[in-house]
Amino acid sequence: MKIATSREMREIDKSTMEWFGLPGVVLMENAGQAVADKAIEILGEPRGKVVFIVCGRGNNGGDGYAAARWLHNRGARVKLFLAMDRTVVKGDALIQLEIATRMGIECFDHTEPRGLEKARIAVAFADLVIDALAGTGLHGELSTIYRDSIELMNGSGKRILAVDIPSGVDADTGAVREKAVQAIATVTFGLPKPGLLLQPGAACSGELVVAPIGIPQELLTAATIRQTLITAEYVTSRLPRREADAHKGSQGHVLAVAGSRGLSGAAFLAAQGALRAGAGLVTVAVPESISSVMEMKTTESMTLALPETLAGGLGADAVRQVQDFSGRASVVLLGPGLGRQEETLESVRELVRTLERPLVLDADALCAVAGHNELLAAAGGLAVLTPHPGEMARLTGLSVKQIQTDRLGAARRAAAEWNSIVVLKGSRTVVAFPDGELYLNPTGNPGMATGGTGDVLAGMIAALIAQGLSSHDAAVLGVYLHGVAGDLAASGRPVGMTALDLAEQVPAAIYSLVI
Repeated sequence: MKIATSREMREIDKSTMEWFGLPGVVLMENAGQAVADKAIEILGEPRGKVVFIVCGRGNNGGDGYAAARWLHNRGARVKLFLAMDRTVVKGDALIQLEIATRMGIECFDHTEPRGLEKARIAVAFADLVIDALAGTGLHGELSTIYRDSIELMNGSGKRILAVDIPSGVDADTGAVREKAVQAIATVTFGLPKPGLLLQPGAACSGELVVAPIGIPQELLTAATIRQTLITAEYVTSRLPRREADAHKGSQGHVLAVAGSRGLSGAAFLAAQGALRAGAGLVTVAVPESISSVMEMKTTESMTLALPETLAGGLGADAVRQVQDFSGRASVVLLGPGLGRQEETLESVRELVRTLERPLVLDADALCAVAGHNELLAAAGGLAVLTPHPGEMARLTGLSVKQIQTDRLGAARRAAAEWNSIVVLKGSRTVVAFPDGELYLNPTGNPGMATGGTGDVLAGMIAALIAQGLSSHDAAVLGVYLHGVAGDLAASGRPVGMTALDLAEQVPAAIYSLVI
């Protein structure tokens, strides 16, 4: 499913009306019906129930007026509160307001004597509050009446249904402008907006309903929309299938250059991620002093002992050995637990310069290439980078706050600059490509916020590449399956889940999509 920015959605609406000739008031009518349908689902039998709808001056308010009529016709007692002087309502919204008024729906605005006080009394008796205040058209700071209206809704203690997007949430980034409506559900139209999927906007949105309102399908699937929500159907259609005569040699070979003294766990978890995701062979290349530890920890993978530094990290003499061995591998994973000694980091940089295999760069490998972005741009194939926000900040020179405020933009710009695939981890992991294409992952949960889950992900992506997927598909499928595995693991232990718990659920995650 595509994801539309606020600008893209405006263009879609414009094309629907101007090119296809579908009047805006019809779209608004359909939107109002969709909101009313969800309201009735929440309320149950609507007859006699009190619905308090807060409306703004634009089309979001128009959707609220249309919903009011549909609910009124079903027997609900609807009260409309206009967070502005009703004389400023124009266009299609005005048509809907005038119809609602003629139908006798109670309507008052904040400019009336004791208008806000009347609203506080009305909302106290409401069975449901509908937020049709601002929607996607909110820009700049909240006005005083908008702030008061948001506080009125949130402070009521009532269930809130948001129209298109909770008021106060940035439609493109999910950022909250001062304050935002806390909805139990949101009905959006045509396509989801990024702000409904990214935090903290996602937490404000509650259950997300994407309602069709008559927009032509060709506009909703246009190639010009470069954001896609990863779906189970998308993943299932691209999962590697094993032939009846498959053997370990036909399922790819992952070489994971990972680990250091005190950080052997990262190498182990990367290997587990690769094995559980289906790699036929996994070789873990580790500093010599921990090779025996790795042989005991992961009996299913092979080990390659490498020359090391005095501190037990990857030594300069290891470069040639990795280069020679890489000819046997389908893909090379660099980084988990390698350490950050300068000799180690320079060795990683040399491997990035010279290896002629698909690369997955994680953890300390990202530290190594920070400030050396030319290595990525010059790489023979698209490297897959898997930074968390802190690592992304180090790579870009931005702050973590700047990264998190605009996750889509940060990932997209980095992918283009580095000619690499960027997997920006976190709640709603983002996968960005150099051509501007971007995927957003809906799976996963807070229980995955524990050490080692990123190592598992890196191993999974490497395994999918080893099995013949493009780096593009491997990154997209890897983050989705990683989240599904996390969700399966969390069903039994949402707190205290470990990275190994997640890794052990990867086969079940894959199986759940192919049965």
